Amino acid sequence: MSGEGKVVCVTGASGYIASWIVKLLLQRRYTVHATVRSLDDPKKTEHLRALDGAKERLSLFEANLTEEGSFESAVSGCDCVFHTASPVLLSVSEPQAQLLEPAVKGTLNVLKSAAKVPSLKRVVLTSSMAAVMFPAKPLEFGDVMDETWFSDPETCEQKKLWYALSKTLAEDAAVKFCKEKGLELVAINPGYVIGPILQPTLNLTSEGIMGMIESGKEVFPDGIYRLVDVRDVANAHILAFENPQANGRYCLVGEVIRSSEIMKILNKNYPVLGHSEKYKDGIGGEPVPYTVSRAKAESLGVEFTPLEVSIKDTVESLKEKNFLSF
Repeated sequence: MSGEGKVVCVTGASGYIASWIVKLLLQRRYTVHATVRSLDDPKKTEHLRALDGAKERLSLFEANLTEEGSFESAVSGCDCVFHTASPVLLSVSEPQAQLLEPAVKGTLNVLKSAAKVPSLKRVVLTSSMAAVMFPAKPLEFGDVMDETWFSDPETCEQKKLWYALSKTLAEDAAVKFCKEKGLELVAINPGYVIGPILQPTLNLTSEGIMGMIESGKEVFPDGIYRLVDVRDVANAHILAFENPQANGRYCLVGEVIRSSEIMKILNKNYPVLGHSEKYKDGIGGEPVPYTVSRAKAESLGVEFTPLEVSIKDTVESLKEKNFLSF
């Protein structure tokens, strides 16, 4: 579908997922209003300005999540807002100030501005599997998570899962606000996002994968990864706007996999890394304790990138950007 003549806004546009959303929107001939925290920071803007079609159809706006009304000019005249801006921090000393407030207040801030724009009917929110996978009742072996699963705020708080709590509360606040104001809201809930990076800085998930590639360091204590390709995530956001039937939330996980399986793929493609010794004996092969349903995402038109392709493209991208050298 062509976005010719349509104007959309992407918040937090310099981020990992958002940069890809901007790239794909420009490819589809949309006019894009992109918000960044600072227009004076070339790390936030240069890679966006360099995208195909940016000269003709990309405008950058400065906006801050915690500043009331700072998104007004960016959303003005838009048909849709892709709200991706939210802090991604896994260890915080002050969860309220560092994560919860910017996530929840920031979301409401953007939505309040969106609600004032007559042409704007739909909001696509970047949520997270973190808002899905921590229900009050413990996981059982063989569970299939889907869009009907919700993380329980009390459970998140007890376990000090502050990032999960921030995503859960922000999604919940967005649902209530949009219902009240008659805006259509579609939430995209990606797992652990991998794939090539467009921005010049290392984002959290790429950093985690890099640690794993370089030294076999685990990101998750249980060694279980819910992986999804960044290009699939960006594409899902756009499909959520383009498809009038899109509704509610969409879990986006290509595969739930153990780190030993990721290592096997790395080892096959990059034997020079020498991970084979570490993962040779008796590791791997155990089934994962749960899976995530792809049915709703596939009904939206998402075609998941094969895991091996995503992993290879991640490594090649990190090498190209000089984050990895081997």
